[in-house]
Parts: sequence; structure tokens; C-alpha cells
Amino acid sequence: MPKQKIVLIEDDEILAEVLYSELAEADFEITPVFDGEEGLKQVREKKPDLVLLDLILPKKSGFEVLEELKKSPDTAKIPVIILSLLGEDEDIKRGLELGASDYIVKSSHAIAEVVEKIKNFFAKESHPQAK
Repeated sequence: MPKQKIVLIEDDEILAEVLYSELAEADFEITPVFDGEEGLKQVREKKPDLVLLDLILPKKSGFEVLEELKKSPDTAKIPVIILSLLGEDEDIKRGLELGASDYIVKSSHAIAEVVEKIKNFFAKESHPQAK
């Protein structure tokens, strides 16, 4: 079975590295990207099964990336989970309104929890009746 592909758009290189190794260990194929513009490009090229998106990014904010992904017919159906330090209700609300599947506040979750949430997300996707 082919590995599920994730594009990880995260400008904190240490966090990206830790997430990369944890997700790779969980048998996902990860493409790490460090700014919003490159993130958009990689999502369009790779058509991943999931995008993990930080909001505070160089070149293009996560909100802009999310908006562009959801506007384009090619990428509108790709699920996006926001992974951000921004934990304000209005940020969470905006992210979900723009089409994010989930919103994870980094400071509230350990890396292992984030990986678990991603595994659960894919388990639900492959068994829609379990939702």
C-alpha cells in the first residue's frame, strides 16, 4: 500500500525536523517546506493526502496559503490541518471557516499527540462510516 503523503509547511526548522522524523516513523511520506510560497508550490505538485500548515510563515501566511488552496479546484479537496501557536478563538474560527479540517494549537499538544491526531484523521478518512 502506498504511503500517505503529507506536505508539512512549518518555518520552525527544529519543530519541522521533529515532526518529520515522528511522522516518517509512523510511515507517512513527508515533504517539509519552510515558507508559504514554496508550500503552495509543493501542494500543487505533489497533491498530498494531507497538508499540515503553520500560520505564521515567511513570504505568505498560512491563512493566505489555505485560502489559495481552497479556491483552486485542483487543491480544494486536499484536507488541511492547521498547526499553529496562534490559539485565539478568532484565529481558530477563521482557519476552520477557510476550510481547515482541524486546528491544533502547538503549545497545547505534545508532538506525540499531534502524530496521534494525524493517524486518527487518516483512520477516519479511510473509514468514513466511523465518523
